[in-house]
Amino acid sequence: MGRSSSTNKDLRQIYATYGLDQWQTLVFLLLHAILFSLLSLLFLFYFDPICSSLSFLPSSLARYATGFAGSVAAISALCLFCAAGNMFYSGLALHHEMAQRMVNAVGDWSSVRNALDLGCGRGILLNAVAMQLKKGGSSGRVVGLAQCKQTAMSALRTAKIEGVQEYVTCREGDVRSLPFPDNYFDVVTSAVFVHKVGKAYGNRTVEAAAERMRVVGELVRVLKPGGIGILWDLLHAHEYARKLQELRVEDVRVSEGATAFMVSSHIVSFTKPGQLPPLAAASGGQEVRLDRRSRDGIPSPATDRSTIQQKNIQVFFNNHTN
Repeated sequence: MGRSSSTNKDLRQIYATYGLDQWQTLVFLLLHAILFSLLSLLFLFYFDPICSSLSFLPSSLARYATGFAGSVAAISALCLFCAAGNMFYSGLALHHEMAQRMVNAVGDWSSVRNALDLGCGRGILLNAVAMQLKKGGSSGRVVGLAQCKQTAMSALRTAKIEGVQEYVTCREGDVRSLPFPDNYFDVVTSAVFVHKVGKAYGNRTVEAAAERMRVVGELVRVLKPGGIGILWDLLHAHEYARKLQELRVEDVRVSEGATAFMVSSHIVSFTKPGQLPPLAAASGGQEVRLDRRSRDGIPSPATDRSTIQQKNIQVFFNNHTN
């Protein structure tokens, strides 16, 4: 799929429309990077006076300690600047690029009547979906599910700026129990959101994994037979793929990794079959039973693992295809 340069937007336009969600983290990283930079310069320009102040140490040891402390400060500053740069890039340019890749995975938007964007945030992916509906001449709409009213209003404002407000509606809702009927949406998307579910239990606990699996089950439940689901998320992509295979969905694909927000991220896509087997249909929307012996919070399904054919997970490379 094409890279972000294939779109008509540049970084300034994206920032002017959507702003930056995690600007507090970015400011925190930049302030500390500047602080460590100043500290390293202090050690550089006042090397001899600092060594002299360490008179209780042998001269050679004092010089070594001063040089070592200055080097650590400089390396810390460099790492913090790199982290800040990745946060800024991930929140704007990469998010926009991934949104374009995700919508390009749907072949025919003209036939889409109902789409759902889970955890819509300020609307980068939500509006990308709406733009495809508009271009395809569809009479459909995309629903952005937000965690709070303020986020929903923010997404509606950006949809108006993008000129797709007639294709967008937003509402609050619990992602673990979606307020929609079964088999309702033609397309379900989500970008860097599902990993946040269950954080109250910690990232790598069985309880947090169970909460994420409930969300995946809900996504499959509300998707129409033949519908397409596309998730871009951090850290847990292969966990989602295993759960999707347990639910007997088709064409489960996991993209190659991309560093986002300083961790690994992947796009997971799948198609809901025309008729789910009874076991899979019963699992959607219910809490998943987990083996407490699972490692690092990655669930081991209570069903027989021999029924899960890992070879069906296809790793596709999308950097050079459109």
